[in-house]
Amino acid sequence: MSLESLTPKKGEIAFVWFNRFSGVTIKTPSKILVFDPADVDPGTFKKVDAILITHEHYDHLDTSIVRGIHERTRCLVIADSTSARMLRSVVSPDKLREVQVGSELEIDGVAVRAESFNHPAATPVSFLVTTEDGIKIYHTGDSLPFPEMKRIGEQSPPDIVFCTVGIPAPKASPETGLEIVRMVKPKVAVPYHAPKDGSTRFAELLSKEVPEVRCMVIKPGEPYKYP
Repeated sequence: MSLESLTPKKGEIAFVWFNRFSGVTIKTPSKILVFDPADVDPGTFKKVDAILITHEHYDHLDTSIVRGIHERTRCLVIADSTSARMLRSVVSPDKLREVQVGSELEIDGVAVRAESFNHPAATPVSFLVTTEDGIKIYHTGDSLPFPEMKRIGEQSPPDIVFCTVGIPAPKASPETGLEIVRMVKPKVAVPYHAPKDGSTRFAELLSKEVPEVRCMVIKPGEPYKYP
């Protein structure tokens, strides 16, 4: 699960999917970002610059895991409003950032923008991250497609998008993942939050319907590099 063996150069990122849901660690040339840490040993994370939380559901937020990572690394924690309230007794006040849709902040040259989210949670957000050398990463959590994704595709098409294609997100499927790709127009699409056959089906659909977009099927716990 470690990214220590991969050192991204300018124009690269490395990442690992660490659970069955939307838990992803992304390593840029200078920063390590952890998204939605749940169902994972907090001791796995040796160095973290920021944790980003999309919403309060059990498969995206575990306050004890956030506490464990934060106590070890003193990282920044960026969270939607509901999750931020749940984390006030867990994270140092000077390290907790509450965000709503449209919020923007910067972590030493890495830009983070909170986007909309189509999922039955209280105050969910997705995250569009631009690395210090311009790679755009869209972490959709377990959101279904929503109209504002067209704006992202028109104004800030990501280099890489993580698409929910299944478990246990309501109504999510390889087909809804394909719809996300059509709207945001990435260079690479990565299926996650997936049953065993969901990623395969998504790859088949992408190859047939949007062949110009590369599908990157990943396995939990294995490090990958983009591009």
